[in-house]
Amino acid sequence: MNTKVDSMLDQLPQGVMFNAYPDSIGHHLADTVDLLKRPEVEGTFSLFYILPTCFHSDLDRGFSIIDYDLNEELVSRRDLKEIHDLGIMLKCDLVLNHLSVGSPQFQDMLKHGDASQYKDFFIDWNDFWRAEGEMGADGYVIPREEHLKKLFMRKPGLPILKVRFPDGSERPYWNTFYQEVSYRELVPEDLLAIEGIERKQAEAITTIVNEAIEAGMDIGALDLGEFAQYRESVVAVIERKRQYLGQMDLNAQSEKVWEFYDETLKKLRGYGAKLVRLDAFAYLHKQPGMRNFFNKPGTWDYLNRLKRMAARHGLILLPEIHSEYGSGLYEEVAAEGFPIYDFFFPGLVIDALDRGTSRHLLHWIGELTEKHIKTINMLGCHDGIPVLDLKGKDVDGASREGLLSDEEIDAIVDRILERGGRVKDLYGPDGRKISYYQVNATFFSALGEDERKLRLARAIQMFMPGIPQVWYLDLFAGKNDYAAADHGGTAGHKEINRTTLSHGDVEQGLTRIVVRDQIQIMRLRNNSSAFRGRLEVHDAEDHILHLTWAHQGCRATLHADLRDLSFSITHRDHNGIDESMSYR
Repeated sequence: MNTKVDSMLDQLPQGVMFNAYPDSIGHHLADTVDLLKRPEVEGTFSLFYILPTCFHSDLDRGFSIIDYDLNEELVSRRDLKEIHDLGIMLKCDLVLNHLSVGSPQFQDMLKHGDASQYKDFFIDWNDFWRAEGEMGADGYVIPREEHLKKLFMRKPGLPILKVRFPDGSERPYWNTFYQEVSYRELVPEDLLAIEGIERKQAEAITTIVNEAIEAGMDIGALDLGEFAQYRESVVAVIERKRQYLGQMDLNAQSEKVWEFYDETLKKLRGYGAKLVRLDAFAYLHKQPGMRNFFNKPGTWDYLNRLKRMAARHGLILLPEIHSEYGSGLYEEVAAEGFPIYDFFFPGLVIDALDRGTSRHLLHWIGELTEKHIKTINMLGCHDGIPVLDLKGKDVDGASREGLLSDEEIDAIVDRILERGGRVKDLYGPDGRKISYYQVNATFFSALGEDERKLRLARAIQMFMPGIPQVWYLDLFAGKNDYAAADHGGTAGHKEINRTTLSHGDVEQGLTRIVVRDQIQIMRLRNNSSAFRGRLEVHDAEDHILHLTWAHQGCRATLHADLRDLSFSITHRDHNGIDESMSYR
């Protein structure tokens, strides 16, 4: 293990991390700060992972960054200072793989074309693949089959967005994640500069065009009827008013991109961040003939460069990666001195509570402690509940032992879907679905909205190795929000677990026993020095989970029955004062 990184990790509070959008509670981060100040919650959290709508963004609920300046509609410097004054450390995101189409860099390229200083800041798909494929009829290169079958896809079809340059050419740019192309409606004045078109004709053509735009018709197939002679000129006007939404992949071969990373890390440190989550880092390194997901050794080269950069700013990096357990990537990242996200934990907890067995959960706890893997774990989060991660396949698709069998994983998914969850899929280059990616549900609903299960799940989380991260909606036992999921657009499935809580919701929630019990357990975890010590796993029957943390005379013990969902927590502090909590 890298001792320098180890010493930096030791600087982190070993307490509990709150996780929310700046407007998850009320309308502004100040409303969440008010919650953290309340006596019912005081002393419960040592860290706060604030999601990236705190910056300027336009898509994917913050993960399509325009720039990393504070979004003052939601966040103020005063809010950040108050969080600091509460003794709560910040964790922020650096979305490593992409930036919004609306970013200054991409907009400069759209405006200046080949003359833009940012022309190489993003990845021109045709330039990248020119020597490794054939130009297709639609104006973009189709990579050779041996390349296509290796590509790791996040959506159907090739990952490109075609954009119009000032010279009228259409250029495909690499776009792994979301995209949307739309056209603004015309007004007659837009067409009056076209030779031969008078006011009355402009009004008629405008009506035809706007009806086509509203109907979502392909502009390339636009039929102007009796005004067909003006079609080419009219289409040119329409195209000039084309609008884009999208997350455009960055070209890590460009030094300008690395200058941008360095500037951003400095900015995040200035906001008070100590921990920076590297979102989508595994997609950054791209090379023909590889999966373009955690390419080796290129991804390691990038991570090591980023680690040196972060160290100069006093930051700790947390690479975020979803990959099957069988790939071993989590272990490789941890071995390089990085803390990792424990994406295996949520599914293991659901399995343990639904089937009344500690076997798989204890196997994972044993691996974490034996290999000294430092983690941040969670139950729910802003995304879905990971299930693919539990599988045993390696990066080449070969079968290996997973944390759960495929049959056990499928049973978890089926139960969550029966309880109202939604599924997110992954796709091959031909658009064919190849697997599910995650299940979208609140963790409470995924547990069948059983308060006993949620309470015990929280207790287990507080006794797991690593830093426990708590999603705001889980704390308040939030249920699936089907209306939000149905009307959420491109990423609507995720909105099922992102309900905004009003002040009234918070007031009512803090009176609920399941909420108060969670806070009591989390406050113990946040403040007891026992959790800075050694974890002992006691021998017990398969349906019993018996764990003890001990440090310099301070002890905390969880004894849980996974069948009847009862459990007790006992605690002895440095002064020999005992405390016990029992839940049935």
